[in-house]
Amino acid sequence: MDASAHAPAALSVERLSHSYGARKALDDVTVEVAPARFVALLGLNGAGKSTLFSLVTRLYAIRSGRVRIFGHDVERQPGAALRRLGVVFQPRTLDLDLSVTQNLTYHAALHGIGARAARTRAAEVLARIALADRANDKVRDLSGGQMRRVEIARALLHQPRLLILDEPTVGLDIKARADILAHVRMLVRQDGVAVVWATHLVDEIDRDDDLVVLHRGRVLAQGPVSAIVASGEGVGAAFTRLTQGADVAGKAA
Repeated sequence: MDASAHAPAALSVERLSHSYGARKALDDVTVEVAPARFVALLGLNGAGKSTLFSLVTRLYAIRSGRVRIFGHDVERQPGAALRRLGVVFQPRTLDLDLSVTQNLTYHAALHGIGARAARTRAAEVLARIALADRANDKVRDLSGGQMRRVEIARALLHQPRLLILDEPTVGLDIKARADILAHVRMLVRQDGVAVVWATHLVDEIDRDDDLVVLHRGRVLAQGPVSAIVASGEGVGAAFTRLTQGADVAGKAA
């Protein structure tokens, strides 16, 4: 029997809701991410993607629903859950006046990684993202794409099994976007890291990906892209079909 059939989901979100006053940002959201899969979380600005990530990472308290990371409840077992999670938020959070290595080793210390191990891991991840030659440069001297790659490297220092990225290519040029996306897909293929990639850009989604369509705080579809996109239809057309259908149904109700 395949042991992976009984392995816990990399991320399990069950009936999660969240409101900002009278405005409901997430409405009974249920999502499951399998280990070692690339999942595109597709939604327009305001769909609820960042709110979902804020709840998964415990930036916001969960009032309704449940989130588990590799079987560990983020509310009841936060340490065990978050040790398995790496995060790249949409706003850049590197210290511009520190060197690349200093940014990485400082973050490693927050995870309880000793100085010697932190330097070793920093060198390893920088080599993987082809920035070893910039290790001693101040972050402010890097390009936008290079900064994003450093943030991804930083998120991987504690060797998580799940990586979530919130609109990581916003503001980058076409080549930088492609480079970052290729690097993250390599993590899935070679290291077995599960990835949730939040985006509003349909050209960042491949036919082999899993897809979650989030619209106005509700999940409209989830599963393999091939199961959601109709024959002869692109991801963009499928997204328009699903969201327009939901909007029409909402107005009728």
